Amino acid sequence: MQAKRPASKNHDDSKVNSQDASQSRRAFLKATAASFALGSVFSGCHELNLRKWFDKDEVMRQKVRSAIRGEEGHSRLIGDYIKIAESTLGYIKVQGVGFVHSLEGTGEDPPASPLRKRLLDDLRLEQIKDPNTMLRSPDTCLVVVTAYIPPIVRKGDKMDIEVTLPDGSQAKSLAGGWLMPCLLSEHALLEGQVREGSNIGIAVGPILVNSLTSTDSKSTTGLKRGVIPGGGRYTGDDRVLTVAIRNDYRTVRMSTTIADRIGHRFYDYDRSGIQRKLCEAKSNAHLELIVHERYRDNYPRYLQCIRHMALTETPVEKHMRMQQLEDAIQFGPTSQKAALQLEATGPDGIPILKIGLASKSPEARFRAAEALAYLGNGDGVAILKESAAQEPAFRIFALAALAALPNSDSAEALRELMDHESLETRYGAFRALSTMSPNDPNLNRIDMKGDYSLHLIDSETEPFIHITRNKKAEVVLFNQNQKFQLPMFVRASSKILVQGNPSANGIVIKRIAAGEETQTLEVSARVVDVIKGATELGATYADIVQMLVQAEQQHNLPGEIAIDKLPKPGRVYHRIPEDMGNNSSGDSSTVPIGNDGLMPNLFEELPNKPILPTSTLPTGKADKAAAGGPNSFEVL
Repeated sequence: MQAKRPASKNHDDSKVNSQDASQSRRAFLKATAASFALGSVFSGCHELNLRKWFDKDEVMRQKVRSAIRGEEGHSRLIGDYIKIAESTLGYIKVQGVGFVHSLEGTGEDPPASPLRKRLLDDLRLEQIKDPNTMLRSPDTCLVVVTAYIPPIVRKGDKMDIEVTLPDGSQAKSLAGGWLMPCLLSEHALLEGQVREGSNIGIAVGPILVNSLTSTDSKSTTGLKRGVIPGGGRYTGDDRVLTVAIRNDYRTVRMSTTIADRIGHRFYDYDRSGIQRKLCEAKSNAHLELIVHERYRDNYPRYLQCIRHMALTETPVEKHMRMQQLEDAIQFGPTSQKAALQLEATGPDGIPILKIGLASKSPEARFRAAEALAYLGNGDGVAILKESAAQEPAFRIFALAALAALPNSDSAEALRELMDHESLETRYGAFRALSTMSPNDPNLNRIDMKGDYSLHLIDSETEPFIHITRNKKAEVVLFNQNQKFQLPMFVRASSKILVQGNPSANGIVIKRIAAGEETQTLEVSARVVDVIKGATELGATYADIVQMLVQAEQQHNLPGEIAIDKLPKPGRVYHRIPEDMGNNSSGDSSTVPIGNDGLMPNLFEELPNKPILPTSTLPTGKADKAAAGGPNSFEVL
């Protein structure tokens, strides 16, 4: 009998296959439905504004790619994609409560106030046993001490100090006063209180009251305010420049591209001799920039140079641009931008800048020589010297360029300019040379007991005396053999008398002070001998200034005296036909050369940039003094 196959097995297999197929179809349909559902979600991105967000991000990336390639009309210069942050260019205001002594009875016992409490706390920290007794003396007073910390300052740098009596003070004068060491910190008005940050400065020294150097010598207000030139020292961290990327180009690629481009052009070496780029990308939005040493005394020029740097370019593009710059450097109206671009290029720009030295345009020659100096090339020294001597509009920038080129040719040019008939040129050249080469023997520096310096310049022009209120305490005698004209009777402080009679042909200096034996010196009528003699008897820089100003008012000086006589930016230059080249119509045009924002910090007198708001505060203790009123730190 033939065996039969079990029918049930085929039936079961068929059923299983059918179920699997059904499940597969259901899975497929579910997946398809899910995909449609997901698609509908993304199609709703317009309502959620997600696609717009993604598109905006992509648009920015595309703009950056186009900018780096120089496509779609994008600028090829870095300056069109960056902005120097205001917070990095402004001054930081720091203040403290100081104690002044040696006032000869013009001080006061300050009334109870938060400032007095602060001063007493500081004096106790100095381990002074009975500070209240010191404050009660009429020879002392409480003062508000202020300094403005400039950009690119380094730890240990000197800074000018302002000293002011607080509102409501009954003290009569700060003349003859000496500020004891005073710590300075940033203050901010927060929650109705003056809050104090970390100490980042210290001030000390003799006070030069405003009335000694102002036109109104009888002003009582001028006796209650004063300065200590270079009397402060910065103790905080080095300040660096912050460069912000424009909002619509803020990508990592753009920030790193700009940082690499700047770092390739400007670098230095650390203590181990390893090359260090001076620009670093800190985020997609900003870079940190260290000023190259050659631009240390003219950092606005450094920023100008960076702004005129090419973002990226191929060798062919660079060659074509250099050809265009070769034409532009030879004419006045186009020479400034051409010179900056060639300077930004680096050593490759030197041959073309030398072509500019031969231009018929005085403006073009000056621009080329200036850029060469910052590239370390001295071929334009003679032109810079000529520009400083003959064109007041170029003078400040020509002197700064000579100071940035520390070689024998530039030093000799500055020495010769110290004999120029223009007073500002003479002292400007002195300032440039003393910055570039502080130990130059032609400066003939004499340190006067550490309080100030005396310089004797061998000059054959008219006698000239220069004194300063800013940066440093110094007296510069142009023509060291100049003599006081007699008769003369002046004071170098209330204790030192200076008297000269024509018959004696000399000068007697006396120190007369209560509780001291009278001291007498007899010296010649030479100004330098009188200054040395008065200093030997205890005269400070402020006392010497008082003596010289009084002598000038009484017509005892053989020549002029000047205070901070410096060249200025922004003066008008009158172009001549040679400046215009083939475009000349025979008429000259006028153009300002620079402005306050481009002033070399070598010649900066007072803060010419904004004071940063103290809305935020470094870590530090809080002063509980209430804001406002006569004892506020804010002295107007």
